Amino acid sequence: MEKKVLIIAEAGVNHNGSMDNARKLIDAAVVAGVDYIKFQTFKADKLVSKKAEKAEYQKKNAFNDETQFEMLKKLELSHEQHLELIAYANQQKIRFLSTPFDLESIDLLVSLGIKTGKVPSGDITNRPYLKKMAESFEDIIISTGMASLEEIGEALDVLLSSGQTKETITVLHCNTEYPTPMRDVNLKAMLQIGSVFDVKTGYSDHTLGIEVPIAAVALGAEVIEKHFTLDKDMEGPDHKASLEPGELTEMVRTIRNIEVALGSGEKKVTESEAKNKDIARKSIVASRRIEKGEVFSDENLTTKRPGDGINPMRWLEVTGKVAERDFAEDEKIEI
Repeated sequence: MEKKVLIIAEAGVNHNGSMDNARKLIDAAVVAGVDYIKFQTFKADKLVSKKAEKAEYQKKNAFNDETQFEMLKKLELSHEQHLELIAYANQQKIRFLSTPFDLESIDLLVSLGIKTGKVPSGDITNRPYLKKMAESFEDIIISTGMASLEEIGEALDVLLSSGQTKETITVLHCNTEYPTPMRDVNLKAMLQIGSVFDVKTGYSDHTLGIEVPIAAVALGAEVIEKHFTLDKDMEGPDHKASLEPGELTEMVRTIRNIEVALGSGEKKVTESEAKNKDIARKSIVASRRIEKGEVFSDENLTTKRPGDGINPMRWLEVTGKVAERDFAEDEKIEI
């Protein structure tokens, strides 16, 4: 089976603390045809101080009168809820991921059999966290929002010195603004990351719409991560910058088409177009009546369809030769 782009549908905290919503998000991801459904695992008291302010996008979209701690506390998933969601994902035949945001959450996911660790952009400078992630999971996907090239290099050094290899790490170019303005996407930076660090690359998208992830695939992304929600008008921090189920389905469909269209990279005549060769190409023909014994020249020859006669690339081979019979106008030349 040919290698394909890994598509992660990021449900994140868009369940709003409702298990019914979480199951519906899994259902929507299955319908869309993604490879993974991903949630977020954290304990609010381990993640954020009780008086920490919310980000601007969180203030606009979520629980305006609450602190970041109070907002996140409502969005926690318990151990039992993780078990239930993993079982439901298995039942629906979709792979389950979750991003751990603290050290205890790493242990929880490992205990639940999760093999792939996803590092969020906010922890790319968190050495103890990176070390534990590298030691705990078989492979790592790391987002790089807000990070400089130097910081990406430092994070990779920690991962590589703690048990990971370049073959087990995928680095996602990312911009941590919700939604990301097009002027700040800087998609070509994904190529720089791959070139500088010699690692697999992908793209975690926070723009509105689906065109940027599709462009990332065309540029060679091996992993695409995209937030989605049941309804963009729901209250919560990430809904506005997420796709709705129909949009997610369209993104997956388009990415799979682009994968096929990219092909092998070898320029060759395809089976579908071969039949059109003679119809579209031209042959050397008489531009007027040519008498036997006349010399073929630029004055009495031209090129016209179909292309089942002498190839016009042989023009110099034909001109200067003598006609061995009469040729009517438009008749294919023979030598």
